[in-house]
Amino acid sequence: MAHLIRHKLTNKLTNAAHTVSNKSQAKVSGVFARLGFQAATDEEGLGFAECDDLDYDYRQGMQMDVLQGEGEEGGHMEEGEGELDGDSHYQRDGTGPRPSSLKTAGGSLDEDKPKITSWEAGWNVTNAIQGMFVLGLPYAILHGGYLGLFLIIFAAVVCCYTGKILIACLYEENEDGIKVRVRDSYVDIANACCMPRFPALGGHVVNVAQIIELVMTCILYVVVSGNLMYNSFPGFPFSQKAWSVVATIALLPCAFLKNLKAVSKFSFLCTVAHLFINVVVIAYCLSRAREWAWEKVKFYIDVKKFPISIGIIVFSYTSQIFLPSLEGNMQRPSEFHCMMDWTHISACVLKGLFALVAYLTWADTTKEVITDNLPSTIRAVVNIFLVSKALLSYPLPFFAAVEVLEKSLFQDGGRALFPDCYGPAGQLKSWGLGLRVALVVFTLLMAVFVPHFALLMGLTGSLTGAGLCFLLPSLFHLKLQWRNLLWHHVFFDVAIFVIGGICAISGFIHSVEGLIEAYRYNIHD
Repeated sequence: MAHLIRHKLTNKLTNAAHTVSNKSQAKVSGVFARLGFQAATDEEGLGFAECDDLDYDYRQGMQMDVLQGEGEEGGHMEEGEGELDGDSHYQRDGTGPRPSSLKTAGGSLDEDKPKITSWEAGWNVTNAIQGMFVLGLPYAILHGGYLGLFLIIFAAVVCCYTGKILIACLYEENEDGIKVRVRDSYVDIANACCMPRFPALGGHVVNVAQIIELVMTCILYVVVSGNLMYNSFPGFPFSQKAWSVVATIALLPCAFLKNLKAVSKFSFLCTVAHLFINVVVIAYCLSRAREWAWEKVKFYIDVKKFPISIGIIVFSYTSQIFLPSLEGNMQRPSEFHCMMDWTHISACVLKGLFALVAYLTWADTTKEVITDNLPSTIRAVVNIFLVSKALLSYPLPFFAAVEVLEKSLFQDGGRALFPDCYGPAGQLKSWGLGLRVALVVFTLLMAVFVPHFALLMGLTGSLTGAGLCFLLPSLFHLKLQWRNLLWHHVFFDVAIFVIGGICAISGFIHSVEGLIEAYRYNIHD
């Protein structure tokens, strides 16, 4: 059996060695090879071939025979060890096996977790890209004019594309041309890109960026809830901090969330609340259609304010952090691309319509949060739905943050810093539940005590948001899928990397300037 396997591997490697690229791609490859985007080495190619063979044998029902034969020659092997070694080769990761053992083209095989439909995945993505930033889009039109409208469309196209290429990095083609899911998360992709020199560096960087982005998003929802309730009921003897405490109490049940299926229900309700807000605002604007100021929409930009508008628009589309987990939990991962298309197209249409109609109604008096332009009676009703939307949006980034922390600190395949927070039957241990509650309380403390949080959010968002949504997906795609890319894919990836870098640097500079000004003149939030 071992002789047959070696013979089969030799034939496959010999055939692969005779394939050549066309001359145009060879010239481009020479340039990018100097940047590290080069073909796999002979050792890596051997690892890929070995894993492809193991995967093929497993799907044909032959793997048990191979394992038994190896067990007779070299001793007993633990069940699933062969698959783990295959995953290690696919990952180009020398740090040992990962906890998830069996993978197919449809994602990780996890019988305990209920799968979600493409519609449920769509609600989660819609929840992420139809967030609270939508209320600031008319303000972006104020400083960007028609260029702001164009940016709403452009950002939707780019974020949809980077989401798809990020998921493409989870897969590798075996020698039969079948795509096999060989990675589970953003961290796995980063680790694969940093092999063999720095096997864990990429994962650590992505983990830190994800946790900062997700936790800061949770804190922002608490801040927004307290602020909206305080402005909606000024006669109540409650301060903004007190309302934030009330909002946090309502969020404590998030600690009991077990899977994405439960989170999807909250995302659906969040979408309903968002649609209601859109309908109310657009209906009020349509009632004043005769007063619309079309002449105010021009082809100009406010050089000082437009970079802030770019941040508002771009980061209103960010969902890349959640995508690997969503795609891995879908019943039919083949529907992922279709789901991304309809969620981003609908978001683009709704955002563009909402921003344009609202700006035409209030023109130069448009405020940063468009609901502040509404009459007091309508504003109170809309603000209550906004609070509901903020509270219903909280579970998605919270669950994602918990998942990242648990995998990196408690479930890292024997390399975790702390013991597993789940029992043998899969139940969450009491101290694990306590840590989740502590995370909810931490978001409250940050929302209450950190000064100038909005500026800090812009600062971290410019770095982590642009990095996770533009820079890293395009860079990882070039690195891992280089052998399969056409010239226009390379062009798109490089262009997105450059544009994302410019947005990140611009947003970082303006956020730092805002922080300096706020502290210098003692400006309160």
